[in-house]
Amino acid sequence: MSGGIDSTVSAMLLLEQGCDVVGVTFRTFDSIKESCLAKEKGCCSIDSIMEAKHNAERMGFEHHIVDFRDTFRRCVIQNFIDEYMAGRTPNPCVLCNSHIKWGELMRVADEFHCDYIATGHYARIAERNGHMFLRTAADTHKDQTYFLWMLTEEQLRRTIFPLGNLTKDQVRDIARQHGYEKLAVKRESQEICFIPNDDYRAFLRANVPDYKERVRAGEYVDKDGKVLGRHEGYVNYTIGQRKGLGIALGHPAYITSIDAASNRITLGTNDDMYATELCFNPLSSWREEVLTSSPVYAKIRYRTKAIQLKTPPFREGNGVGRLLFCEPVWGVTPGQSVVLYQDDLVVGGGIISNR
Repeated sequence: MSGGIDSTVSAMLLLEQGCDVVGVTFRTFDSIKESCLAKEKGCCSIDSIMEAKHNAERMGFEHHIVDFRDTFRRCVIQNFIDEYMAGRTPNPCVLCNSHIKWGELMRVADEFHCDYIATGHYARIAERNGHMFLRTAADTHKDQTYFLWMLTEEQLRRTIFPLGNLTKDQVRDIARQHGYEKLAVKRESQEICFIPNDDYRAFLRANVPDYKERVRAGEYVDKDGKVLGRHEGYVNYTIGQRKGLGIALGHPAYITSIDAASNRITLGTNDDMYATELCFNPLSSWREEVLTSSPVYAKIRYRTKAIQLKTPPFREGNGVGRLLFCEPVWGVTPGQSVVLYQDDLVVGGGIISNR
């Protein structure tokens, strides 16, 4: 329970279904920045933790606050730092869901003798031929399966998504009907919970001991290697970035690739941002009989549509996965997740690697 509307309404629905509910709120990262509290970021605001506890008490079930800060720093924050320092753009929510919200929470559920864990994520679960799959939410605008692809079948068998068949407006209505008007109008944050002021660059400077030695000014080059100008250090930029480059070429320029080893950033045109294939590290196994039964689609970021693949995903000799798209996709970004869908089921996923 984050103290927000989704997890609170999930608890309401479970209680109405006759479930015995135990509320858990975990500490993952503490920020003392005033902006963190002002923006009501659920993962770092002490106010939100206490609001979750208050809501549990108001509904009449026990509530616990558990400390996952060490594990969170080791598994999520350190990966975030390592990936950026390697010139990639990570997605920490994916790891947090897998290692913290399910990995650690499953252990806590066992300690409290709970059969299932439930969250306020907008997703569903489906069983096909004895196997458990993530299924996209009824509210496609809120669907969060992209962030949940690393969950295992064992974890899915012990998971309930009470909001999977609801829209966000319906969830707000339920909160109002139960007298939680403040929750119904509470604004949501899309920022990373442990990044104060949404400034990842400042976070890296503060948390990488040898930052100044590793991050230095370097060269902008074109796709042929011609030097175009100077940048302020590769970690300050991301694939697809167009603004804030500090260089004028007479036409819009986009970052098409980042080479941390050489401290070189390649610039190109919008057309250069399109690709028809990508490589990825397949961290989620896929079942061949599923992938060959009907078309497979791949999503390379949360807010984009899934694009159909020419062929089922395949592994090369070194174990790296490769996807071939039926149409060009924009902004393939190493470090981000690629999630495989068949109809409304998640059938695999991985982390995009350098082309």
